[in-house]
Amino acid sequence: MTLFITLLLGLMLVILGLTMSWPKWAWSTSGPLLLVTAFATYRMLRPKRWEIAHNFLSAPDLPLPEAERQEHRITHVALPSSVADYDFSFSATVRWTVLDAPDDAPWINAAGLAVEAVLERARAVAAQQPPNRSSLTRHQLDGALATMRVDASGRVMAMAHSIELDLPEHDRERLTRLSNVRKDEDVWEHERNYERSKRAYLGDDVLKDTGSAVVWWLSRNEEEVEGAVDRIGVFAQLSAAARNESVAPQFEHMVHRPGDRSAEAEPGETPLTPDGPDGAESADEAEPPFPTDSVLACFGISPDDPDRDLFATRLADVARAHGKHHAEAALRGSCVIDDTDDDDGQGHDPEKPAEDEYEGG
Repeated sequence: MTLFITLLLGLMLVILGLTMSWPKWAWSTSGPLLLVTAFATYRMLRPKRWEIAHNFLSAPDLPLPEAERQEHRITHVALPSSVADYDFSFSATVRWTVLDAPDDAPWINAAGLAVEAVLERARAVAAQQPPNRSSLTRHQLDGALATMRVDASGRVMAMAHSIELDLPEHDRERLTRLSNVRKDEDVWEHERNYERSKRAYLGDDVLKDTGSAVVWWLSRNEEEVEGAVDRIGVFAQLSAAARNESVAPQFEHMVHRPGDRSAEAEPGETPLTPDGPDGAESADEAEPPFPTDSVLACFGISPDDPDRDLFATRLADVARAHGKHHAEAALRGSCVIDDTDDDDGQGHDPEKPAEDEYEGG
């Protein structure tokens, strides 16, 4: 528009100058005047910046053309997990769009390229997950396949949605059984280690010797010092048995022998007699021999002591009064003089000793 007005104004000046026969200085003055007029016309006709912005903002929004997209549903595709022979079952809806390509580019199967690209991305995620984590893996695939990405050929962009991932029922049951077995093995292994540690603690520390056993018992029963003294014999036997050795000589006199237990029944127990609990003699229930010499030695009576027979007789009377017939028979059998009967041939009363015995004592 500016150019048109400038040409029109220049033509008018030429006609006017020829008609009025302008002098030379008038022609030289009309040239700059024509340029100034053209510049002023351009400034007047040029749109203002605020008018451009207003026109742009006030223009109606035109919808942008959407890229053509297509979808295809794939179902029950096996995807490998991190464990061999345990495959996920994968289903999803694949969506893709075809990218621009040169005119000489070959024809393509867009659906095949899109499915291949989605499966390749899904396989990379699933192969890192254990088969018993199918729910977690499904959510990871939702995020990994939620964006459009160009495939390896560069011809399509593909993504996937409505993803389903599961493990076959028989594989799930098999994994559950294997998991239970592993848990049981772990429990058993921990129990075995605990038992091994406990045995080592008892054998190498507590029952290392009699003194260690006594100290261990006192640490748990600080107020029962006398009880610890009464159990020294038991601790000596336990520590010796733990080391497969004999009881130390200094603790021999504190050890309670099986013969002593048979000769003297505990309170509330049925006394063991030669005739058995029901009075009938039984060879299978025969009692061990009574340690007569050891019992007399506890009282300072040696085999050569002149009062040995008298002392043994009195102990036999005491045993008879308490129903310890086995001990009574052993004590009387060890005497050279048997005075079970008095001068009248009557049985000796254990609760009323004969006068001659006390006089002889």
